[in-house]
Amino acid sequence: MRITGGKLKGRNTKCPDGVIRPAMDRMRESVFAILGDLSGKSWLDMFSGSGTIAIEAVSRGATQVQLCEKDKIKIKTVLENVSITEKEMGVKINCHFMAVELFLKRCKDQFDFIFFDPPFPYKFRKDLIKFVDQYNLLNENGTVMIHYPEEDALPEQIGNLVLTDKRIYGRSIVNFYKKKPEEPPEHVILNS
Repeated sequence: MRITGGKLKGRNTKCPDGVIRPAMDRMRESVFAILGDLSGKSWLDMFSGSGTIAIEAVSRGATQVQLCEKDKIKIKTVLENVSITEKEMGVKINCHFMAVELFLKRCKDQFDFIFFDPPFPYKFRKDLIKFVDQYNLLNENGTVMIHYPEEDALPEQIGNLVLTDKRIYGRSIVNFYKKKPEEPPEHVILNS
């Protein structure tokens, strides 16, 4: 796998043992192009696999990056992969090796970007987005992204998060959700 942009562009990451479905370079490059400059932003990479998405976020400017992967077989490779950001850019990626659902319930941080890339057979995608809303894990103008197969479907609104963009890459889809804008109270008169 290859970093597609930013200061580490062109660098390769190792693929860990165990079951893995790495995000396609084209899909990663497109998603990051949509998001634009990540300078000073926070990023959470869920179902991280190799850590490549988290590394890509740092490469493109994110400075507060965390990842979560539950497969213990991947720990050594993930730690080796993410060490590049600290060595070459001075940014440490905080790694959590536990079930994503448990991490979401325990997490006290908020993020500008949250990226979910669960295994395609995973059936609780909607619940992941609900957790982000329920536990208030997204900054006010933040974005949640989720990668899933075309044969599945996700609603346009999950809790207070609404679909703002949807991109199709072959049989893969990435949905982008943001917080629903608050409506002013009815008794307030707005001057135009």
